[in-house]
Amino acid sequence: MNNNRDVVVTRLGNGVVTIQLNRLKTKNALDTALRTQLAEAFLQLEEEKEVRAVVLTGGDNFAAGADLNEMKDISSIEMYLRHTERYWQAISRFKKPIVAAVNGFALGGGCELAMLADIIIAGKGARFAQSEVKVGVMPGAGGTQRLIRAVGKFKALKLILTGEIISAEEAEKIGLVSELVEDEKTLDRAIEIAQKIASMPPLAIEQIKEVTLSGMDLPLESALMLERKAFQLLFDSKDQKEGVNAFFEKRKPFFKGE
Repeated sequence: MNNNRDVVVTRLGNGVVTIQLNRLKTKNALDTALRTQLAEAFLQLEEEKEVRAVVLTGGDNFAAGADLNEMKDISSIEMYLRHTERYWQAISRFKKPIVAAVNGFALGGGCELAMLADIIIAGKGARFAQSEVKVGVMPGAGGTQRLIRAVGKFKALKLILTGEIISAEEAEKIGLVSELVEDEKTLDRAIEIAQKIASMPPLAIEQIKEVTLSGMDLPLESALMLERKAFQLLFDSKDQKEGVNAFFEKRKPFFKGE
């Protein structure tokens, strides 16, 4: 894959790939070009069997929100016709685990982008917000729906209605962040976790992600049935046999995703 101007894709080996937002002068403001390239990167990596986990990062600033230059004089119909949801769906429907490494600002659309990840590792200096209300609009890429599922009604609405910026420490406290680390260790820790995930059986990892996310919005009994069926399905995989045999033979398993 060619590294585009706004998105840099790096294959680290052992099944792990990093995707870095690269509009550094704008603190990775999310314009159409960046979002297009980001979606294209995820769509291509979805098809690559050797890719088992992705780390999403923005360097010193994860993403400071949508690029307001593209929204200054736009009408509602023009906004509708952009169908920006397709950029986010390439990420939200990605079947492999995503670990976000967040430093600096993750504001507005940047916070929404971080919430598309499955695990968020944040540097202690990171800042989060759904700040859209400050410019007369509201979150439009999952900020009202994913945030409330992550932190609950009362914390979510406080953030969305005020647009206030919170620290990484507060974000971890309310359940928006998986783990806090020193700023200079954020990317390394995210890669370390991605490598651990990539060493696991890919079919089991894919089923865990799918069932967990799908079950969130189902009644408990339906979600439990979904879980049970996926659990049973995995017993027909070669990786399940390999894992059990390795356990009894006291050796490291070698998983092929079969």
